[in-house]
Amino acid sequence: MAPFFSSIFQWIAGLFFTKAAEIAVVGLQASGKTSFVNVIGSGQWSEDVVPTVAFNFRKVRKGNVVLKIWDVAGQPKFRSMWERYCHGVDAIVFVVDSIDRDKFETARFELHALISQPSLSGVPLLVLGNKNDIHGHTDVQGLIRALQLDKITGRPVSCYSCSMKSQHNLDIVLQWLSSRSH
Repeated sequence: MAPFFSSIFQWIAGLFFTKAAEIAVVGLQASGKTSFVNVIGSGQWSEDVVPTVAFNFRKVRKGNVVLKIWDVAGQPKFRSMWERYCHGVDAIVFVVDSIDRDKFETARFELHALISQPSLSGVPLLVLGNKNDIHGHTDVQGLIRALQLDKITGRPVSCYSCSMKSQHNLDIVLQWLSSRSH
């Protein structure tokens, strides 16, 4: 899994032609946001993840690239903060638990409310359907329908299915990231 996340840093360097990039990782609670950030930072996945309260900020350095990552809590009382942490970032990563279909409507509502903010106009959006290693997960087409991603305009939008625990389909995510480079 470490090679995948090393490649993210290479993509970021190519995308922005700078030595720093900033992303915001948002989504409903227990979707895998902090696990995603931890894997980027350490290359390791762990089951022992404490729920985020408000936000976590992590600066990760790989080679000559510094990635600034805002990991914003997904509980209802913190969702109003998402715009604040997404403002001025180079990309928004929206993580969805692809098993928890009961939360898809809420995830759709919150995602569309977030990206409708004028301050976030044009910011690229990457939707990650996490937990595809669990039988019965919703595939990419199902996530696109459930979250109405095809109705989002005015920004690059992509959706991929992945698992923070394995390499399965993370290569597809890497292809999207690479396609964003200039």
